[in-house]
Amino acid sequence: MIGLVAILSGCMEVDQPITPESEGIWNTIFVYPLSWLIIKIAEYFNNSYGLSIIIVTILARLILMPLNIKQIKSSKSMQDIQPKLKEIQNKHSSKDANTQQKLQQETMELFKKNGVNPLAGCLPIFVQMPILIAMYHAIMRTNEINSYSFLWFELGSPDPYFILPILTATFTFLQQKLMMSTNTSMKNNPQMAIQMQVMLYVMPIMIGVFALFFPAALALYWVTGNIFMVVQTLLINKPMMTNK
Repeated sequence: MIGLVAILSGCMEVDQPITPESEGIWNTIFVYPLSWLIIKIAEYFNNSYGLSIIIVTILARLILMPLNIKQIKSSKSMQDIQPKLKEIQNKHSSKDANTQQKLQQETMELFKKNGVNPLAGCLPIFVQMPILIAMYHAIMRTNEINSYSFLWFELGSPDPYFILPILTATFTFLQQKLMMSTNTSMKNNPQMAIQMQVMLYVMPIMIGVFALFFPAALALYWVTGNIFMVVQTLLINKPMMTNK
C-alpha cells in the first residue's frame, strides 16, 4: 500500500505545473481538483492565495476528521485490551506450532469479544495519505501561487524571518506530545516508549528544517494542518481522558 501511494504521488512530477491538460489518474482525480479549488477560492478573496491555502487545508482536514476519530478510537480500544493481551502472550510463550496456534485463536477471540479490529487503526492512514500528498502537489505545482505574497512572506519563496518553520516545528511537537499523553500502551512497552520519545523530537526538527528551504506556501499548509490536528486532538481526547 505504501509503495502504491509512493507511485501515485508522482514524486518526479513535483516540478511540473498542474494544468487541465495534465494526464494520468493521479493528476486528474487528485491533484488538479485541489489546485482548481485553491485558485477559485483565491479569486473569490481578491487573489489571496495564502488565505485560500488555509481554507482548503481546513476543508481537507474536516473531510478527513471522521477517519481520524475512527483511528483514535481504534487505538484506544487496542490500548484498553493490552493487559489481557499480555496475559495471553505470557500464557502461550512457547514457540512450538500448537502453542502459537492457541495464541492466535485466543488473541482473535479477545479482539472479537471487545469489538477490536487491529487493522482499523491503519486503514484511515492509507486513505488519508493520497489526499494529503495531493495537497502537497497542488500547492507545489500551481504556478499562480508563486506570484503572490501573504502576510509577511512571498508564497513562492522560503519565509525570510523563519517564523513559519518555527511554528511548523512547534505545532508538530505539540501534536505528537498530545498523542503520546493518551497512549497508555507505552507504559507496558519500554522499547516503544523510547522510540516514540525519539520521534517526539526528531520529527519536529526534520519538518522544521524542510520548512526552512521549501516555499512558504507549503510551510503555511503544514502549519495550518498541524494547528488543526492539535485542536482536534484536544477536543477528541479530552472526553476520553476524563472517562478513564
